[in-house]
Amino acid sequence: MAPAADEPLLPDLLQPGLKLVFCGTAASRRSAAEGAYYAHPGNWFWRALFESGITPRQFAPCEFRQLIQHGIGLTDLAKYHAGNDHELPRDAFDVASLLARIEHHAPRRLAFTSKNAARAVLGRVIDYGLQPETLGATRLFVLPSPSGQARGHWNLTPWRKLSDDLVAS
Repeated sequence: MAPAADEPLLPDLLQPGLKLVFCGTAASRRSAAEGAYYAHPGNWFWRALFESGITPRQFAPCEFRQLIQHGIGLTDLAKYHAGNDHELPRDAFDVASLLARIEHHAPRRLAFTSKNAARAVLGRVIDYGLQPETLGATRLFVLPSPSGQARGHWNLTPWRKLSDDLVAS
């Protein structure tokens, strides 16, 4: 069942005290249709979580709610639009809302799953990895997009560095 027009396409998976929240740009059409984050079979998000050591096993997209048991949350910049970044309306990203959600829940880490998402929030050119800014006490990471359409930029190394940082903290 599709969400009502005033409901987000995918629910936030947020609560206070999380060790990590992932933030994408927007749900893909497949994710919106299935009601699950990173649902397209060509998306390597779930594989990257496991192979980097962030999760103890590879979860399926339909199991996304189980991440909360591992201290991991999920959200997007565009909660009411689906599709590739270039297909989204200019005003699809709600940076102020994201910042308010992160300030309210105060995770230890916020990891953007693309440079585009991070650039929209930070307003500057972005490199992968740990960023110098924080949102309150929340440290910021930028990761290569796991989307199949971004495969030319794929690199698991920043995901592994995020995992190492989580273990060290």
